[in-house]
Amino acid sequence: MNATSPPLASVLVIDDEPQIQRLLTVALEANDCRVTTANEGRQGLALAAQNRYDVIILDLGLPDVGGIEVLKRLREWTQTPVLVLTVQDGEADKIEALDGGADDYVTKPFNTGELLARLRAALRRASRSPSDEPVYRLGDLEVDLARRRVSRAGQLVKLTVT
Repeated sequence: MNATSPPLASVLVIDDEPQIQRLLTVALEANDCRVTTANEGRQGLALAAQNRYDVIILDLGLPDVGGIEVLKRLREWTQTPVLVLTVQDGEADKIEALDGGADDYVTKPFNTGELLARLRAALRRASRSPSDEPVYRLGDLEVDLARRRVSRAGQLVKLTVT
């Protein structure tokens, strides 16, 4: 990556396979992406809430929370493109993931060039839509996950660390 140019994209990889994490990190960083990895669904959800990513690569077979559940939780508050990368290649799996909010679906083993092209396509589509922040609103209550703030009727609510 050129030190003077900004990264092409910030990518969160949620996959429990260290070999896949390494392969994706090397391939994405070689293509000017900044990569963050998570080994479990809960960790990935926490990272997605704390940071803004341009795209998320998600495995469906995670050890703690299934990828479909992670996808559903992400879609409650973000429209960040999600590219599913999984060994599950059944038609029902693909339909469930795509209907659940995935933007694309790639099965393992995969071709790195194709994955990068699909990632670029997702980024192009996302750049045409308004950006979103992880904010929940219910009536006059607002929970901003990225800024770690809660407000009610525009007034900041003081919370403890826990």
